[in-house]
Amino acid sequence: MSLITLNQASLAYGHHPLLDNTDFSLEEGERIGLIGRNGTGKSTLLKILNRKEALDSGTIQYQQGLRINYVAQEPIFEVHKTIFEIVSEGLSELLQCIEDYSNGTGDMDELFNRIDTLGGWGWEQKVEQSLEQLRLKGDLVIGTLSGGTLKRVALAQALVCTPQVLLLDEPTNHLDLESIDWLASLLTEFKGSAIVVTHDRSFLDKVTTRIVELDRGRLRSYYGNYSQFRVTKEAQLAQENVINAKADKLLAQEEVWIRKGVEARRTRSVARIARLEELRAQRQSRREAVGKVKLNVDSSNRTGKIVSELEHVSLSFGEKCIIDDFSSIILRGDKIGLLGPNGAGKTTLLKLILGSLEPDSGSVKFGTQLQIAYFDQMRGALNLDDTLENFISPGSEWIEIGDQRQHVKSYLGDFLFSPARANSPVRSLSGGERNRLLLARLFARPANVLVLDEPTNDLDIETLELLEELLENYKGTVFLVSHDRAFLDNVVTSLIAYEGDSKWREYEGGIEDWLVQSRRTGKSLTTLGELTSAPSSAPSQQARSQIDPAITASSIATGSNTNLKKKLGYKEQRELDGLPSQIEALETQQKEIAKLIEEGSIFSSDPKRATELLSRSTQIESELLDLLERWEALSAKA
Repeated sequence: MSLITLNQASLAYGHHPLLDNTDFSLEEGERIGLIGRNGTGKSTLLKILNRKEALDSGTIQYQQGLRINYVAQEPIFEVHKTIFEIVSEGLSELLQCIEDYSNGTGDMDELFNRIDTLGGWGWEQKVEQSLEQLRLKGDLVIGTLSGGTLKRVALAQALVCTPQVLLLDEPTNHLDLESIDWLASLLTEFKGSAIVVTHDRSFLDKVTTRIVELDRGRLRSYYGNYSQFRVTKEAQLAQENVINAKADKLLAQEEVWIRKGVEARRTRSVARIARLEELRAQRQSRREAVGKVKLNVDSSNRTGKIVSELEHVSLSFGEKCIIDDFSSIILRGDKIGLLGPNGAGKTTLLKLILGSLEPDSGSVKFGTQLQIAYFDQMRGALNLDDTLENFISPGSEWIEIGDQRQHVKSYLGDFLFSPARANSPVRSLSGGERNRLLLARLFARPANVLVLDEPTNDLDIETLELLEELLENYKGTVFLVSHDRAFLDNVVTSLIAYEGDSKWREYEGGIEDWLVQSRRTGKSLTTLGELTSAPSSAPSQQARSQIDPAITASSIATGSNTNLKKKLGYKEQRELDGLPSQIEALETQQKEIAKLIEEGSIFSSDPKRATELLSRSTQIESELLDLLERWEALSAKA
């Protein structure tokens, strides 16, 4: 049964249509991921569905008595109130009815029935249950809370009245990895329907049952999660004759390799694995070489390969220890992600690495000729009256990046701004487009160290993929603070992870590599954001080879220069030979299911079968990932 239905809906701001005679319906129990480029009108659509904005034309119909709650991208509360008071405001209608009933105001029978409909007299218990579910302390004052906690307060306020429809605008912003996983679990257990606007691809894969893309004023539906959307979208794009050349190039370069046919995957994966192994092997060999040089050459004669070298550093603020006995060597070209829950001290560690703070104990040595550019510091640099072209290259039509000279309009095109918009004022851009413009300015500046603090906030998925490509090809060093799991996995070559009790440790690879290595070292992975205690300094070269499957043993030189690399056994070789056919069979089954789901008729003719197919599709997804991980591990070993 449809809860909300849009018919021939249109809305335009000036000559820019956000909705163009488009249709949409939300069914019971659906969890929809609403995606689209920045500025296409996703947040505006949520406001329309929440009855906060009106259509220019067309109709919108709601199921009678439908309860809808909306959680804004940046929730605003009165700072002097407590969490309990703010969450209680989610029951404002119920509380008003109780007050009127107590005061004898209005029709008593009608008020009694309305109170019963809205949940009865035990409103304090409802608030307490909501606080418990969202892991909040009711007596805390709003003005003392972090951005991530404020987002949880907004969710508690929205959920306390048990809405039938939940509208979430960028709910993962300001949340750490642990909180993002917790929110995904919360939404999958939510009994109502939900529409989520987010750029977090991993989150969309875990939560959504349908993807709706807002593209050029039209709403297009794709059943399944984000990964399934990519498969269908690829086929759809292949059939279109008129397509933006830049978008086509991006999609071709960044298409997720595990969704392609098995033959394409073989080529793609071998190249990708080889590239990743080469990066990490180079990093290991460079570290070993630098270590040897360090023992024989004075630090004043460094070649510039070292960005920062930390030896047993510790730092406290008052009685609170932030960093305890951390050691690491950061080299030119490293792409390092900082991982940990909000408040763990990621920014503090970053300042220590780059020299903005001095340690209480231990030593920090810095490389020569470092040019550092901070993304977070540029957010206040926007002149809203400036044109895009002048903001990127003041007083010139050309920019020079390294030994490359490029026209500013062409450069803006690389960041998905058309030449026609080059002379538009900055104030005409949406929040996400402004972030994209800042990234363009950042990459146009001479710098060999980039510090990106939550660069993915407010960016659409297409821009995220562009940023991934830029960072992959960037020759300098990157420090990345982000809670976007897919983004980290696609960019970083190593992670510095918080492990509890002020301990930090460096791991080769991305999030998935970190999880594997943590398990292999026998640690108890209590949460995604925090591990149990672990050795404070980075492991030795030999120890790394034992916990990181991506580092080949041949990159480790022992005292006797023994090659520790193992060959595949007979059974492993047979297993490797048989994996492509198993993968191909699963992909064929997945395509057949996707075709049935895409046609859509099965949802009305046989809903039970449709549910089974969606469940099987998710199961295939898991089986494919297991097989691909096994294939990747065996291929790397071979």
